[in-house]
Amino acid sequence: MDSFTQQIYEGLHHMSESVFVGLRDKVGTSKQVAMRRETKDIIEMVVRQVTPYDGVITMLSGSRREGFRLEGSDVDVMLWPNNHRVIMDMSQSEYYNKANTTLILSDSSESPPGFTLLQLLTSTTRRYVQSACVRMNDKVYISSSAFRLFLAPPGLNVTEHGPCSNCIIKEGHEGDIALCFVCDFWPLSASSWINRCHSWPDSEVVDDIVRNGCHFVAIGHPLGPHANEEWRISFSQAEYKCVYAMNHCQFLTYGLLKLFLKEVLNKQLEETNKLLCSYHMKTTIFWAIQQNTLPHCCPQNLLAGFWACFKLLLKWVYKGICPNFFIPQNNMFLTKVHGSAQNRLFLQLYELYKKGLACLLQSPSIRSYIIDVLYNPRVFVCTDENFMKSEVDCDVELGYEIVDRITCYSGLNIDLHSCVKYLYGIEKWVDLRLTHYQVFMLQRLAAYFLRNTAVVLHNMYTNTRANKRMYIADKMSRHMLKLAAKFGNVSDMLFIAIYYYKTLRYREASSLIKITKAKLAQPYLMYNGCEDRERYIEAVGGQSLSTKMRQAVAKDIILDTRIFYISELIPEQQSALQNVVHVLYIPVFVMLHFLEFLCYRHIDTTLSQAALDELQVLVHHDQGLYVPDLLRDISWEILGICQQITGNHQAALYSYQQSLTQYPAHQIHTATQMRIQDL
Repeated sequence: MDSFTQQIYEGLHHMSESVFVGLRDKVGTSKQVAMRRETKDIIEMVVRQVTPYDGVITMLSGSRREGFRLEGSDVDVMLWPNNHRVIMDMSQSEYYNKANTTLILSDSSESPPGFTLLQLLTSTTRRYVQSACVRMNDKVYISSSAFRLFLAPPGLNVTEHGPCSNCIIKEGHEGDIALCFVCDFWPLSASSWINRCHSWPDSEVVDDIVRNGCHFVAIGHPLGPHANEEWRISFSQAEYKCVYAMNHCQFLTYGLLKLFLKEVLNKQLEETNKLLCSYHMKTTIFWAIQQNTLPHCCPQNLLAGFWACFKLLLKWVYKGICPNFFIPQNNMFLTKVHGSAQNRLFLQLYELYKKGLACLLQSPSIRSYIIDVLYNPRVFVCTDENFMKSEVDCDVELGYEIVDRITCYSGLNIDLHSCVKYLYGIEKWVDLRLTHYQVFMLQRLAAYFLRNTAVVLHNMYTNTRANKRMYIADKMSRHMLKLAAKFGNVSDMLFIAIYYYKTLRYREASSLIKITKAKLAQPYLMYNGCEDRERYIEAVGGQSLSTKMRQAVAKDIILDTRIFYISELIPEQQSALQNVVHVLYIPVFVMLHFLEFLCYRHIDTTLSQAALDELQVLVHHDQGLYVPDLLRDISWEILGICQQITGNHQAALYSYQQSLTQYPAHQIHTATQMRIQDL
């Protein structure tokens, strides 16, 4: 190799390292990605274990499950009835108790590869399944098109997106929800995939994937003979496990493909920007890894790996064939990428191909990392992960992941039996070999269920005349709340104060509020992405995650709308629940002053007024630091409640009106309007 060629290779390697660093900043370090996955996996395993057989199983899928947190990404969720099972042939029915299981037979004899009809074999009590049943050739089948109507009924702000219902989860965030069916068996049409897995993924991953079967989502093949009745075989669970099996450089290459699609390919001609999707990018890298067309993946040849994937995609577009990774006979280009559309897309991709890696300069996320090296070829690029993300950054993200994870399951049953069952479910995992992120997540989950159990237990015995039972329940509730505070963060102490207020222990509550207030005033406190990094590290740097949370991290107060914590907030909880909102998020400083006001009314009216003044200043003048914009509806509402209690109806009316003008994150407008009428 001559010196000029050597220089080119060295320059390419150097540029790859720079892009690698940029992607790791954008996509995440291997430590961050592992944390996202592990916290998600453990909570899903625990919840699935305690979900009743007649309940509904929830699974996060798509890019968030894979470990991405790219801006603008949808949240993809799959739901399925736990007591419904799809079988591939009648012999598999012997594995199920037909008395409590609805069996569905997959019949793919007349369907295109990757699609099937679903024949209902036994009766179902699910109304949305019953309403989707159609009769064909004297057999009962479940129509996919009729089934989709359940999640996207006319008149609601929900739209169909393939087999999913697309809806706004909260301001700026969309979600795709797919109601589907599960199958415990691997489909025969995907058996060739098992035989292809010689080197990737490894045999342990393959066995796990095959053992966990597949799903069926409600969308037919447009060219199939029964497009309205057919269902698509979904390998979402297998896919995220394949992504988990990638090394971090391969994962970042996948991330680069996603960014390239979003920022380059979909910014070309309007007539072609909907032809390719993220799933095509995933399929491309799956095939590239399995066929060993990716070079040994490391920071120095990340761009070579991207280019190998791009060439494979170009070849597929030229041929009009994109083979599904699990069922290659399923050509995913068949319905969209053909004819003149295929021609235009190929020409567009070929123009980018002729530019070589310079085509990445069109990506705003990547451009600067390439230009930096071009302008300064000798600049040192550090690819060591230990120097990439600070301890503080990782702790901030972990805090967000915890809130995200726990509130995903706020729709679980909240009766006492279920709450105790959840706690026993967590206990079973304690002695297993878990990562420190999973242990930490279990602690947070335990705190969440302990709090709920304590309040549910107390509410059960509030109006009973059995004093001994009330005393025992009260003692147990206090013990559980104190235990939860040990597992929780600084804010969780307020749940004990809430309980003391609820049980008329105003002085104990105010004493605890003082302690919490002092902790929340510490300069090293981490809250809502706001922290003094140096003081945080000085105070808790290098300590365990549990210690950091307990001493230096505050979170918003999360109240399950089905559990009554404070009588003053019952109308808001009922209003939210009527609109299928399962949790109220209350800014911790708003809740602090709210509790101060309520408790001091029974102790010292001067201090009560001072707490109200602090709350008023906070809600009126905060710029999103302590009262996040999405939580301003409930914050104004709480201020109005306090003002109404003091008899200041004019101020209360103004606060309630302000609450109605905010983004309706909690859907409490019914309660607000009722309070205005009361005034």
